[in-house]
Amino acid sequence: MSPRPQPGREFVLTLSCPDQAGLVHAVTTFLVSHSGNILESQQFNDRLQDRFFMRVHFDVSDPDVSPEDLRTGFGPVGQAYGISWRLQDASTPTRTLIMVSKFGHCLNDLLFRRSTGALNIEIPAIVSNHRDFEPLAQTYGVPFHHIPVTTETKAEAEARLLSLVDELDIDLVVLARYMQILSDDLCKQLDGRAINIHHSFLPSFKGARPYVQAHQRGVKLVGATAHYVTSDLDEGPIIEQDVVRVDHSRAPDELVTIGRDVEAHVLSRAVEWHSESRVLTNGSCTVVFR
Repeated sequence: MSPRPQPGREFVLTLSCPDQAGLVHAVTTFLVSHSGNILESQQFNDRLQDRFFMRVHFDVSDPDVSPEDLRTGFGPVGQAYGISWRLQDASTPTRTLIMVSKFGHCLNDLLFRRSTGALNIEIPAIVSNHRDFEPLAQTYGVPFHHIPVTTETKAEAEARLLSLVDELDIDLVVLARYMQILSDDLCKQLDGRAINIHHSFLPSFKGARPYVQAHQRGVKLVGATAHYVTSDLDEGPIIEQDVVRVDHSRAPDELVTIGRDVEAHVLSRAVEWHSESRVLTNGSCTVVFR
């Protein structure tokens, strides 16, 4: 595990803009002028879109340089090059609200990783349309909010969810096998800050018992996809994917177990990378600085 960033001394700058000469020089000049020292730097030039992406993790040696000073100092650079950018304290945990229904493997994995310090996130709330995992939330000392959802109460339920997001100052919403379709309006309001996980059989095996369907077709790969939530169901920008090879000897229940493990691992990596500002959206896809 990497050393924890020093609060108030380490920062992450992420940016994207039309590709042009002098971008790296402009960023490094800014850092030098503010006593910055680069700890990690990654960049990508999308030649098809003629767009430049960069992530810089740096520290500052001058104790009098504040985050506000850095943001104010980078403002003219961003304006000069047409840069879309974000600068934040690297140590600040991402305030994460987790949503779950009746499958708890992803929720349990995220809670455990948070408790061991493997994820730099805070979890102020768990929201569910069922009460199955209220005892698990209590075990970790996380407030549990039961928000039932029916056709008649869907709008009210989503309004309660958004109220929690605002009240708790939530940075990220994670759908950890939350089995309700979000409305288009809610997807728009959570744009870029909601991550979903689903098995890799979509769109081939939809609906109930997808692993049974997959077994009947003799699938050879079991996997999962983590992506940002959009109004296009399960088609948002992909953050992470993984697969495990299987064969004819695996029974449907074994495929379920394998699939749940892959889902948990893929989702935790997506949450980790998002919380460390390693994911930049690029149209309908993403740039991930691992």
